[in-house]
Amino acid sequence: MVLLPTVDNVLYNVQRQGKISFYMTSYGEEATIIGSAAVLAPDDEVLGQYREMGVLLWRGFGIDGIMAQCFGNLEDKSGKGRQMPMHFGSPAHHFHTISSPLATQIPQAAGVGYALRRDPARRHKNVACVYFGEGAASEGDFHAGMLLASTISCPTIFLARNNGFAISTPAHEQYAGDGIAARGPGYGVDTVRVDGNDILAVMNAVAEARRRCLASGRAVLVEAMTYRVGHHSTSDDSFAYRGRQEVENKKKIDNPITRFRLFMESRGWWNDQEEDALKSRLKKDVLTALRKAESLKRSDLRDLFTDVYAGEEPWNLREQREELAGLIRKYGEAWQPWQSELKRFRDEGKEVVD
Repeated sequence: MVLLPTVDNVLYNVQRQGKISFYMTSYGEEATIIGSAAVLAPDDEVLGQYREMGVLLWRGFGIDGIMAQCFGNLEDKSGKGRQMPMHFGSPAHHFHTISSPLATQIPQAAGVGYALRRDPARRHKNVACVYFGEGAASEGDFHAGMLLASTISCPTIFLARNNGFAISTPAHEQYAGDGIAARGPGYGVDTVRVDGNDILAVMNAVAEARRRCLASGRAVLVEAMTYRVGHHSTSDDSFAYRGRQEVENKKKIDNPITRFRLFMESRGWWNDQEEDALKSRLKKDVLTALRKAESLKRSDLRDLFTDVYAGEEPWNLREQREELAGLIRKYGEAWQPWQSELKRFRDEGKEVVD
């Protein structure tokens, strides 16, 4: 749980330096993300929104994997540098690739749960877990996913991170009802609301949700009440629509990491020396991974045209590839900006021309 904000701190500043194009932090929501990840099976299928990097870290994706995806270098296993930062995906870690359009993963998760129930090898063994914010629950896809999961019986956990804001729209302007949990009974779906800043409460709630999914083959809705301390993304200035003091108060009064640390200290399981040592080690690990990611080239430029279609290359992709090859021949050795950019790719564009 401490690693997540450590990575956030470094990559947020890296984006501000112009080294990556975009970033989203998980400040304030660490307990919801890590607590839920801790009680899912490693091979449960996860469909994230865009603050679920912690799930991948919990499952062993590694800091190097995070850096590679955000920098889009040749070690990026999520998309070979073709996705924008924070759009992770890893079949090996049962983490479905993140999409930018809001809420698309919710009906997909109902389908994934249905597929698991139909598979004899995974029936009563695995669940699908889909993460989304309360803003995404205002989309039609939320209702489509809930209806599908409730009528065809899908072992899917719908985990709503109610962090108080849909970008700049506060929760009280998003709905007139009692949050997201109030919608579950209308679909006949077992529902629980939990303190999303209490990691132990989150673990208990999600563990019980998973148990019910497996036992009944039906969906469960979990609403984790938390608070988005950070800006929505690096494209947002949240102090334009909320007070700075409000955020500072939340950081001091209801910080999920501080709460768990104080609990551990009260039991004699943790102390200041261990805390300092952990933070120092994690920061060193993150900075080491950062330096490595910065030093690596991007994947081959030709990968821009691969991995989408099986079989023969479609005419439209072939036409685009040939157009790019013509531009490389024209400017690749004659214009310095093109020379510099091509050198950032492993194949320097030569495989496109060949």
